Formats: sequence, C-alpha cells, structure tokens
Amino acid sequence: MRALVAGAGTFLLALTAAQAAAPLLSLPRQLPSAERARLEEVVQKSFASTRVEHEPYAVRPEVWEYLLDHPEFATHVTRALKLARYRIWHDATGLWMDDGWGVKGQFSFVHAERGMRLMYARGQFEQGLLPDIRGQAVGTLEYVFRRDAGGHTVVATAASGYVQVDSRVLNTLGKVAAPFVQARADKEAGYLLRTFARVTRAIEEDPARVYQLVSERSDVPRHELEEFRRLLRLP
Repeated sequence: MRALVAGAGTFLLALTAAQAAAPLLSLPRQLPSAERARLEEVVQKSFASTRVEHEPYAVRPEVWEYLLDHPEFATHVTRALKLARYRIWHDATGLWMDDGWGVKGQFSFVHAERGMRLMYARGQFEQGLLPDIRGQAVGTLEYVFRRDAGGHTVVATAASGYVQVDSRVLNTLGKVAAPFVQARADKEAGYLLRTFARVTRAIEEDPARVYQLVSERSDVPRHELEEFRRLLRLP
C-alpha cells in the first residue's frame, strides 16, 4: 500500500507533460492562504494532469489507512513482497522518495481527511543520457469504503495529479510531446493504484505470511512492526 504513499510520490514526480486529463482540483477550505496559493499555482499552470481510477477490492480499512499514513513503513511491506522498488525515508527536512527507476524527490501530506489525502512533491526524473526533468506536483489520493453485494468491505480508489516541469525544452514542445507524456502519466498513476491493490490482496489472503516477510527485514522500525502485527490481529 504504497507503497501506498510512496507510490503517491512516484506517481506525482514521474508525470511529465500532457494536455489536461484531470478536472481542476478543488482545494480544501482549511488550507492556510500561503499554502493554498502555492498549490493553486501548480494546478492552474500545470503542464500535465491525469486521473486514474481502480475497481473496488476487499480491504480492512484500519490496515489500509495505517499503511497510507505510514508511507515509510508501507514501502518496507511492498519491498518485502517484491511488488515495487519504492523506498521512502525521512530526515529533519521531511519525507523523501526514490522509486528505483530514476524518480527522486521530497513530498509531504498537505491535507488529510477521511477519504482523501492531498500531497505536494518536488523532485526530478533522471533519464540516463537525456537531461534530468525537474518539477513540482500536486496530487490527491481519494478513496471510499463501502459494502459489496456479499457484505464485504471494499475500497474504491482514484489518483489525480497536476505537474509543472522546470524544462524549457518540454515547455517549448508543448502539445507535440503530449500524447507520449500523457501515456506515461496514466501508466504511473495506474501502477500506483495497482500496487495498493496487490499489497492489500496479499494481506487479505495470508496476513501471517506478509508479517513474517516484513519482520525479516532488519531495517524495519520495531514499533511500527508491532503496531502492524496488532492491526493484523496476529498472536
């Protein structure tokens, strides 16, 4: 589960350019004016945007939200299950992310409420022989829990993102590069949501195995591992 948020970071930073594919974002009223102005500038002047939804799947809400709100621990879970290469860590300046494929940067949760997380990210996409693409992004992860026909709790998710790129080349190309970049944007967002689903399914199918794999990692914080065990209701 992101890799839950990790993924969120990857999705936000890996976007590059496209015609608008997501509706204009309505920011929460509770945001401080300075923060609101910064995010609105990214959204309104975004060079790329995307929105992807994922079909509902069975979930334990308390486990799902725990991983969402503990992104560093969530990446330990995804790496233990070998579902993604995301790595998230924190230092005195905040949260950092490396997706293992060239996307690196810093991100933060700007706003959190039941059903939605609002994020801001700044970083770069390293492309080997090509110049690095630097930029900033605003993104949301929306989710809703509900009962399916069989009475099971499921979650439906959607990810949206808006990106500004600090690249005169890309900004000059504009619509010429749009089809290629839009495909990349949608792919990244879809991969993020699929990773959420795969981690959740692994936990639903065999929570003891997931816990065992995570506990074998020497760099996992012990207090979060214990919290995870209790959430999984394991002895």
